[in-house]
Amino acid sequence: MISMRQHAISIAAIFIALAIGVVLGSGLLSSGLVSGLRDDKTDLETEVNSLQSTNNQLGEQLNSADGFDAAVSGRVVRDALASRSVVVITTPDADPGDVDGVTRSIEASGAAVTGRVSLTDSFVTAASGDDLRTRLTNVVPAGTQLRTGSVDQGSMAGDLMGSVLLLDAQTAEPQSTPEELALALETLRSGGFIAYDNGAVAPAQLAVVVTGAGDAGAEDGNRGAIVARFTGGLDARGAGVVLAGRSGAAEGNGPVAVVRADSALSAAVSTVDNVDREAGRITTALALQEQLDGAAGRYGTGPNSTAVTVGAPAR
Repeated sequence: MISMRQHAISIAAIFIALAIGVVLGSGLLSSGLVSGLRDDKTDLETEVNSLQSTNNQLGEQLNSADGFDAAVSGRVVRDALASRSVVVITTPDADPGDVDGVTRSIEASGAAVTGRVSLTDSFVTAASGDDLRTRLTNVVPAGTQLRTGSVDQGSMAGDLMGSVLLLDAQTAEPQSTPEELALALETLRSGGFIAYDNGAVAPAQLAVVVTGAGDAGAEDGNRGAIVARFTGGLDARGAGVVLAGRSGAAEGNGPVAVVRADSALSAAVSTVDNVDREAGRITTALALQEQLDGAAGRYGTGPNSTAVTVGAPAR
């Protein structure tokens, strides 16, 4: 007969065996888990290194393509805009390097740059719309009537600035007097809407609006639409306008994306979405030439572009 003492010893032995089993099992499981995680880490590091190597190779190829484009750009755009004139307008997020690159391409094409006008944050902010519209209506050149459909701040500003910054598309004559041009620009500058150098802006046949990457982080989601409609208003007053920006400008509510999504705007204004690359700067000059012929296109590598550049096969 088993005594109580023996029974207690048997139960204790069972629990000790279970405890030893748990400890040994945990050790084996832990060792297997750590080994598996170590293998996963090695595989991920190998994959990251491979992707980094591929990315470096693509970056080198892109830089090489830029170098080639820069070397031949003068030949590609030569005389494309001979004896023409272009005014350069920039948005607040435009990169200075992009602006300089576009300007060089325009000048290499034979055109004269008649000046630069910088739009400020106030110009592209919806909260400033009433003040901007009031100032615009006070400086309309004599004999000029703003278009009845240009009621939003972007369209109205493009319409008014087009009447003083652009030559008549048919006659190539100024649409305002030098005094009216000076008054319009100074009124907008004094209100904090634009910036420019005194005496350095004259009317031109064509305009290029250089923007940035779309200002995706901006609190005011209307900025892209304001810039897009501004370019449409400009285009209606002159021989043509090109809106050139970076890839982000062709996404979401970026200005290039807004133009491309609007059939009326995209039929009138040419867009370029890779102005940070040499190819985009060449395309900007060629697109201005295309505008003179009454045509418009959507160029680059971003959403809703139809070809890489002017004359390239449509995608």
